[in-house]
Amino acid sequence: MYPRLIPVADCGLLVEFGDRIDPAINTQVATFDRDLTARGFQGFTESVPSWSAVFVGFEPLVTDHAAVQRLCEDIIATMKPGAAKRTRHEVLACYDHDFAPDLATMAEKTKLSPDAIIAAHLAGTYVVGMMGFAPGYAYLDGLPETIRLPRKTSPVRGVPKGSIMLAGSQCIVSTVTMPSGWWVIGRSPTRILRPENHLPVLFDMGDEIVFKRIDRKTFDALSAEENA
Repeated sequence: MYPRLIPVADCGLLVEFGDRIDPAINTQVATFDRDLTARGFQGFTESVPSWSAVFVGFEPLVTDHAAVQRLCEDIIATMKPGAAKRTRHEVLACYDHDFAPDLATMAEKTKLSPDAIIAAHLAGTYVVGMMGFAPGYAYLDGLPETIRLPRKTSPVRGVPKGSIMLAGSQCIVSTVTMPSGWWVIGRSPTRILRPENHLPVLFDMGDEIVFKRIDRKTFDALSAEENA
């Protein structure tokens, strides 16, 4: 069934590589997105990758679905998924009690101690599988199975910027204060959203993320520098 190319309105084509969160599928997505962006075409407006698909946008007065589909099929036939480059980033994490409102509840649900949950989170190597929902939101896959929980039944308002949140196999570091139904276990002073830069987000599709623990004193000092 896959890859599957589906016309979207009069200005886009959805290239689906699967229908689930899967590292192999996401590697295909990242590789196709990379090759499409490098190649480009007349009338190309945007490429929006997700966990399992890429939206290819185009100007309908310049090209059409048939032409874009032929080009996408050619890219798929020649792409080499294993060749995708991955940059590794280190994200600082403070698990101070004030920053981890859900840690105790997670401990009850997983039958692990709070320290064991933190250790498991730090032991993971995460991959950016998708950007979206909010500015700079990078969905990181690779959460250890021992600390995986479904999202909360009800979201919580006012989750602070920088919160380290978990749900299912994924982890997110929030870039803005907003509601969320994910489990909050810490906070990071690492600035991910950088609108003044040419690349406004620290991460890119396929990048690897590791977390490094810091204490509250270090967090406060780094936050003060950031806000100075």
